[in-house]
Amino acid sequence: MGGTSSDATEAEPSEFAELCNFELSWTERLYGFAICFGIGTLMSLMSTLALSTLNLRGFATLYTLGNVVSLIGTGFLTGFVRQIKTMFDSNRAVASAVYLGSLTMTLISAFVIRSVILTLLFVIIQFGAMCWYSLSYIPGARSVVAQFVGVLFNRRIVI
Repeated sequence: MGGTSSDATEAEPSEFAELCNFELSWTERLYGFAICFGIGTLMSLMSTLALSTLNLRGFATLYTLGNVVSLIGTGFLTGFVRQIKTMFDSNRAVASAVYLGSLTMTLISAFVIRSVILTLLFVIIQFGAMCWYSLSYIPGARSVVAQFVGVLFNRRIVI
């Protein structure tokens, strides 16, 4: 009777806890996601204020960090290690690489090169890559969007 009853009553650690080294309830995960997503969205919105005052570095920093904080929020839902692993699944690898590259290039364009045009270009690429990456989690969504874009430009786009 010694050790078996305590073993039976202990809850199995969730996959989330195993992947992140801590355990959160589903409600706590939703709060973590909502808080990060809210802060990320607020930072991205604040970046437009920086842009309106022609503060290129502030714009690039706030917009990029806002996207990163929002992405971190999804880690609360899926688990942070799983999030990183699934970013490089075959159907997401290109979008993830373009997204991470554009995050980096946005900051380099603003801080090192100091080019407004390049910074804005990489922000647009960043936005598009994040949208394409996000659509990869919705079955069939990329095909629907590709067909819609194809109709807009009278082209057939095959994914």
